[in-house]
Amino acid sequence: MYSCVIVDDESRSVDTLTTIIKKYCDNDLIIKGFANSIDEAFPMINLQKPDIVFLDIEMPYGSGFDLLERFEEINFEVIFTTGFDQYAITAIKFSALDYLLKPINIVELKEAIVKATKRIENKSSKNDFKLLLENLRKPKNRSSKIPLPVLNGLELVQIDTIVYCEADEDYTHVFLKNGSKITVTKSIKDFEELLESYDFFRIHHSFLVNKLCIKKYTKGEGGLVLTELNNEIPVSRRRKSEFLEWLNDI
Repeated sequence: MYSCVIVDDESRSVDTLTTIIKKYCDNDLIIKGFANSIDEAFPMINLQKPDIVFLDIEMPYGSGFDLLERFEEINFEVIFTTGFDQYAITAIKFSALDYLLKPINIVELKEAIVKATKRIENKSSKNDFKLLLENLRKPKNRSSKIPLPVLNGLELVQIDTIVYCEADEDYTHVFLKNGSKITVTKSIKDFEELLESYDFFRIHHSFLVNKLCIKKYTKGEGGLVLTELNNEIPVSRRRKSEFLEWLNDI
């Protein structure tokens, strides 16, 4: 059995999460403590040494990310909880970590616990936390890295080396400036959400392109984009006007 602590300044959220864990996850988790601020949480985590920390992102006098910054080494898994903070969620997704939106969904909670315990067994999160904190320090920096889940682990790829992404059913092919292709078990919608604030545009239901890697646009019903890799990608007719407006916004 694994141990956990809950860090959240909202008593109702703490009560709800505690009830769900005790009712539905009692065979997997034991709750060892609660904290409603990062000042309370830091010494408690050092004392209790939990396997998993349920960590609220938005708290008074310091965020959940501020708490993580206090640790020289993070020796526990984190499942973030949040009402809604799109920038924070994007940063978490970039680092391949888990988050739960409030109100907590039981099925999503169970899935997050399973993923966390697997990471504990594989000792695979150390670089994920490092990547998260780096990306938070430099928001919307194109030199940030994105972890791509591949067959034998994660491949870290710098955002500005991605030329375009192509959908292939439940997979996405990521094409890089060096000519290589990485196939990932994520949908192109996931990549659109992660990369749209870094000057990427979904020009077609199957293609997402990096503005800085577009060499030429050719007119047509929808038109064609020529990329740095010298391949042409179609622009869908219904996205054409929005794409041209985006392309001209320099």
